[in-house]
Amino acid sequence: MHLKHLNLLHYKNFDSATFEFDQKINCLVGHNGVGKTNVLDSIYHLAFGKSYFNPITSQNINHDADFFVIEGEFEKLDKTEQIVVSAKRGQKKLIKRNNKPYEKFSDHIGFIPAVIISPADRDLIIEGSETRRKFIDGVISQSDQLYLNKLIQYGKILAQRNSLLKYFGANHSFDRDTLEVYNLQLSELGQYLFEKRQKFLKEFIPIFNKRYNDITANKEKVDISYKSQLFEKPLANLLEENLQKDMALQYTSVGTHKDDLSFEIEGHPIKKFGSQGQQKSFLVALKLAQFDFIKALSKVNPILLLDDIFDKLDEQRVAHIVALVATKELGQIFISDTHADRTEKVVQNSNQTYKIFKL
Repeated sequence: MHLKHLNLLHYKNFDSATFEFDQKINCLVGHNGVGKTNVLDSIYHLAFGKSYFNPITSQNINHDADFFVIEGEFEKLDKTEQIVVSAKRGQKKLIKRNNKPYEKFSDHIGFIPAVIISPADRDLIIEGSETRRKFIDGVISQSDQLYLNKLIQYGKILAQRNSLLKYFGANHSFDRDTLEVYNLQLSELGQYLFEKRQKFLKEFIPIFNKRYNDITANKEKVDISYKSQLFEKPLANLLEENLQKDMALQYTSVGTHKDDLSFEIEGHPIKKFGSQGQQKSFLVALKLAQFDFIKALSKVNPILLLDDIFDKLDEQRVAHIVALVATKELGQIFISDTHADRTEKVVQNSNQTYKIFKL
């Protein structure tokens, strides 16, 4: 699968732009601020229906316009697929596939498999648990529509239960029957998500470890562990035991929406004990493992978006990344970099076809 054409209209810093891409390697080079990352983000937008860097739709519209349009033509399984994402200020975003609008955006997830590696990924290490949950949910959802639907359902029921708790607090009232309905639904959905996440990590962690060892030449031992309250007892029991606490807080304090991943190096949290280079290698391995996992399930090479990939990496680690990029196991690749000479040297050694776009 690859992206053949990309047209941007009023997207971020672009007034209008058109790109014809190589089916293997595409390099976007230029000074900071010229829009290299925005091109990668527009491709991500076509795959996921939202920006990787700014999920607030209106803020992705060019300041001088009141709408944006991203149009991409893909070649997938010997068939041409046109995807259009458009948004107008004050109106709902629209996603079309071959001129037919999606009724639910979630139906589009997974159709254009893509993985982005960016300096912004550091949030996975330094931010709170929500960022890491979004990562794990995003990887599973790209190849499992049922999981995505259950995840969306869980979010809706959770919001309804929280609203009910707020209502109880505001009106000094309590309705156990209504609460039990939400508890039952949350318990069933939460158990499903918990089991799926466990199964996924059992398959994913060995892939991740292999990728990390490839990048670092087996220098350090890293690990990922799954943290969930559901290891202690079923969610139904947790909800009952924490009822008084939830009533006082007026929100649901237990459940799979509190799950987290622990990232470790040599048995210690990488956030505290990993160098910048080690953290970057960890994140790159995480994303390459995501690539491998999605490819194995979809039987399609995901598009790989490498945003400022050489940021904070020493030469040895860069060499390993370059070697991975040069292998034929990867499909279409997009690379952004401020150093045109360095990028060209990398792709020339890859023995793959390529195009360089100077912005």
